[in-house]
Amino acid sequence: MMYVSVKNHQRIPFSDIPVTEYGAFRELILHELMANPDDHCVQYFGVPMDGGIRLIVCVARDSNSDIRISSCQASSENTYPSCAASKPALEKFEREITELYNIQFEGHPWNKPVRYPWNRAMQEQRMEQYPFYTIDSEELHEVGVGPVHAGIIEPGHFRFICNGEQILHMETQLGYQHRGIESLFLKPGSVLQKATLAENIAGDTAVGHTTCFAHLWESLCGFEPSAQLKYSRTLALELERIAIHTGGLSAMCADIGYQLGNSVFGRLRTPVINFFQQWCGNRVAKSLIRPFGTHFPFTPELGQTLSAMFDRYEPDFLEMCHELFKLPSALSRFEKTGVVSLEQAAEIGAVGVAARMSGLCRDIRASHPDDLYPELQHTPIVKHHGDVYSRTKVRKQEIEQSLAHIRQLLTRIPAPEDGLSASAPEVQAPGPYPHSGHAFLHQSPAPAPGMFVLSLVEGWRGEICHCAITDPQGALVCYKVKDPSFHNWLALALAVRNNEISDFPICNKSFDLSYCGHDL
Repeated sequence: MMYVSVKNHQRIPFSDIPVTEYGAFRELILHELMANPDDHCVQYFGVPMDGGIRLIVCVARDSNSDIRISSCQASSENTYPSCAASKPALEKFEREITELYNIQFEGHPWNKPVRYPWNRAMQEQRMEQYPFYTIDSEELHEVGVGPVHAGIIEPGHFRFICNGEQILHMETQLGYQHRGIESLFLKPGSVLQKATLAENIAGDTAVGHTTCFAHLWESLCGFEPSAQLKYSRTLALELERIAIHTGGLSAMCADIGYQLGNSVFGRLRTPVINFFQQWCGNRVAKSLIRPFGTHFPFTPELGQTLSAMFDRYEPDFLEMCHELFKLPSALSRFEKTGVVSLEQAAEIGAVGVAARMSGLCRDIRASHPDDLYPELQHTPIVKHHGDVYSRTKVRKQEIEQSLAHIRQLLTRIPAPEDGLSASAPEVQAPGPYPHSGHAFLHQSPAPAPGMFVLSLVEGWRGEICHCAITDPQGALVCYKVKDPSFHNWLALALAVRNNEISDFPICNKSFDLSYCGHDL
């Protein structure tokens, strides 16, 4: 067998991952691992090892909840035929490998820098030298937007080639932030420091990324989370989805000049994030999710508060949606704008809302479920037109679905003693957090040596993936992060083609992709 099959969050010895030569590795990817429509690459990356670069590919088969993993040994001294030439969903993975390790993939359709990270192989590459696609024509013109944005948003540059008002091509240049998140995970430090890193990968997805880290770290340490922890994480993920989707609807109304929708949806977002403040002391849920335990167990009193809040939220939300989706001026901006077809979404490996709006059913809560999602029997919301309208409707219906999930969860709140809580005794801890109170972190088991773990979580944008490898002493030698935006920025570029440039803001906001989650 040239690959090993695992389940979500499953720990395996790193030595169990087969190592082949590149030719067989490429054939395996193209003709077996990604041969079926429900197969998609969740991670493909390189690790310096054995005097070269170990390439590791992880492909999920959604139909049976398996993740199949294989590897090969490569060298920057050789050139290898590209997999992305046949499977465009792999194009950005190969570009990143080239950027970091100078491994060249012959026949790659678009081999450009991804991020210009500080540890790139070719230090002479500079942001200002980015090789934008150009068309030599007297009739066409280029429009540049960013990287300094007019709103409170991350830096990113968009370059349009237009014929009058019509967009023929748009290219996105990211990589302005060099936080070095992945390398910071490898530095010596406490579990608390690593959890804090995870919740800052993307500020609007603190729950999603930290939950993914918690599952991965607990798996490395052989720890099974309690019912209370599973409950809190599931509830927090759905609350985060409601909060961000509601804010997204507000922003989309702003982009089409619909002030009432902008105001009402913006107001409705506030009590949701304020509930996080009441639950854990932070409106974006930082400090809520930690491996091994929590200082903020969900209580029946919090459940009553949350239920009462949703009793006020839900009728106003439904009334505002009714007004929005019957408004001709809104529908004229939403319908048939920014279309991405099912074929395009599948070809580029789209995930999350960007996949489900085109009829591509990808949702980790259903295909690779964890925590309490098997009990909720989650069914993904899927639309088929691939336009702004579909992306708006997915958000609206996912909010309704999350409300139903949470109301179901509130009928069976587990007793606090089922999981570790703030009542755990405080201990003196080493390092810079001697009085943090995270007793369950300081007394936690250590990661097992020589292991590999891959964790998937369905954040509000889509599929989040974290991978880790430990050395013979149990220290991290690799920590790899993938935000769903890594897949979906290309979907935005495809969506705006043949649209008017004035439709770019609503297209952009309807995807609502992450700059910092991409740049790491």
